[in-house]
Amino acid sequence: MLFKILFVFILLLVFVPPVRRFVFYLLVGRQLVKQQRRQEPTRRREGETRVDHVPPRPNNTKGGEYVDFEEVK
Repeated sequence: MLFKILFVFILLLVFVPPVRRFVFYLLVGRQLVKQQRRQEPTRRREGETRVDHVPPRPNNTKGGEYVDFEEVK
């Protein structure tokens, strides 16, 4: 009996797109909608520039004192 119910449910999921869409929405869709609302950018006027991150200025030191190379035999 349980096998028949599962079989019919699987057939509905596979062959009936509206049922498949509804089940997908129940499982995943609501979370996707919530994430999209959180990620929705604020509306900006055309030509407006926004800087999110300014990198630090590079340090002008080369990393140490210069030493001449001498070959030792």
